[in-house]
Amino acid sequence: MPELPEVEVVRRGLARWVRGRTITSVDVLDPRSIRRHGLGAEDFIGNLERATVLDVVRRGKFLWMPLAMEVSDGEGSDGVEPSGGSDGGGPLPDVILPGVALMAHLGMSGQLLMQDPHVPDEKHLKVRIRLSAAEGMPEQLRFVDQRIFGGLFVTALVPTPDGGPGGLGETPLPEIAEEAAHIARDPLDPYFSFEDFYRKVKSRKTGLKRVLLDQSVISGIGNIYADEALWRAGLHYARPTDTLRRADAERLVESARDVMTDALAAGGTSFDSLYVNVNGDSGYFARSLNAYGRTGEPCSRCAAAGLVSIIKREQFMNRSSHTCPVCQPRPRNGRW
Repeated sequence: MPELPEVEVVRRGLARWVRGRTITSVDVLDPRSIRRHGLGAEDFIGNLERATVLDVVRRGKFLWMPLAMEVSDGEGSDGVEPSGGSDGGGPLPDVILPGVALMAHLGMSGQLLMQDPHVPDEKHLKVRIRLSAAEGMPEQLRFVDQRIFGGLFVTALVPTPDGGPGGLGETPLPEIAEEAAHIARDPLDPYFSFEDFYRKVKSRKTGLKRVLLDQSVISGIGNIYADEALWRAGLHYARPTDTLRRADAERLVESARDVMTDALAAGGTSFDSLYVNVNGDSGYFARSLNAYGRTGEPCSRCAAAGLVSIIKREQFMNRSSHTCPVCQPRPRNGRW
């Protein structure tokens, strides 16, 4: 399943192509892909057609596009002219301030692709969204999903509990998609609070990796980047959280931030064709992984220090954890 870097790659691509453009029509080709929209296809389409995409926002692995309807009097609903600017679609039109958003859940195989009408439909095309014309820009946003674990739905935007932006976007707004309101900020969010993270970690009595995967403590980290962050920080996944020193926690957050920044630069991690960016390209960070998927291979850090150590794989929460037994020694009191 895509983690923060993969979703952020998609967000950046979408922001370039769809921000400031109006949805002209929508085709729902497979109702299963909008099953989270409880009122059905007709209501889903009615909420999208003639709406303007104001932005593309991400918190953790959650992705949404705030929407608004055009007005003709040159002012927003509060009498204040909206700020313009777009990465591609021209200045944003006059709009009513947003209250709803199109939310995308990629699941295990969901893809959001920007394509022109002449491109043949993909085998697993589920939803087609046509956008207002913009010079040099693809006209369609297509949702493709082979395994149908993902989907699209329209949701309400609610005020953020801390008054900060709902997530990472081009035009920060203090609103968040209702389904994402319960999750913590992620390490790449400028409003991420280390103090809040450390307080939550110390209050739990569990293993360190379990906390990293808990989206209410820190969001956006899944199995791949948890293993990579722990390897970079030199910490074992079973380290009890109540024994974690402040310096260790700071090193872990920085390691998570660094590994996800590196993954972003490489376009994310792709092990197969199911994860691609909006142009259909795969990421290549898998070539730079140091722990995840490296079972039986030498630990690169130990090798650089002249030590011999082999990455090992252990069962963890119906998944796997990959560690170096030398530079990530298992704690004596590690129970998880």
